[in-house]
Amino acid sequence: MLAHSGSHDVVDAYSALALGLLAAVTIAYTAGAVRLRRSDPRGWPESRIASFLFGAGLMVMALVPSSLPFGAHDFHRHMLQHLLLGMFAPLAMVLGAPVTVLFRSSPPNRSRRVGRLLNNRPLRLATHPAVLIALTVGGLIAVYFTPLYNAVTDNEILHNAIHLHFFISVYLFAWIIAGADPAPHRPRVPVRLFYVGLAILGHAVISQLLYAGIWVQVDVPAAERRAAGDLMYYGGDIAELLLALAVVTTWHPRVAAPRRVLEPGAVAAEQVLVGDTSA
Repeated sequence: MLAHSGSHDVVDAYSALALGLLAAVTIAYTAGAVRLRRSDPRGWPESRIASFLFGAGLMVMALVPSSLPFGAHDFHRHMLQHLLLGMFAPLAMVLGAPVTVLFRSSPPNRSRRVGRLLNNRPLRLATHPAVLIALTVGGLIAVYFTPLYNAVTDNEILHNAIHLHFFISVYLFAWIIAGADPAPHRPRVPVRLFYVGLAILGHAVISQLLYAGIWVQVDVPAAERRAAGDLMYYGGDIAELLLALAVVTTWHPRVAAPRRVLEPGAVAAEQVLVGDTSA
């Protein structure tokens, strides 16, 4: 998905493919959101559209090497790509609530199919916060504390697969922890904040070990490694504090409400929320 540090400023074939997919998803989201604003009595918040588009813009920056500061062989660039694609962009896109746009702008049959998919047991297990933390923190450990980073710097497929892994795992973590979209069996707010704390701790420990060069197996100059460790530490803190803030600001306690007639697509969304214990 990303041009690695040895590929200078050229957009490789995998990045071009990712940019094409991103453009298609962004166009579909924007069209659906605009349609909701025009035809749905409930409308659609401009802030969500702006958030999704901002996340998509961050992805474009990460996917186009020439848009980033630092030299092509500088470890800073790799770390900045990691922060953009593996932390900030997923959170911003999650806060755009793309699944809800899909629910409310799709035919009833499609909405019900998506609802069943989101509520199946394998997805509930795969999106448990503990599993997702293990995938993200474990991925960082594998990249920086094994020979993996040095092995993939000249292997576009593996390098792009690693960045795809981080994007997907962090997107799912942000969705379960702070997303405005319905999610299967979302934990209560205190439990979600606990998992955010675990993520902050894991990220901080790894960045400090990277700065100190303890157990690190990344073949770059020490000055670059320390600067990248600083960038990872402070950038990661900002992203995770924003995630914690999103948990609080997107949480609404459940209150008893009179029953109402729901649109078919909204029925599917309500069905997904069965078992959601976010209150």
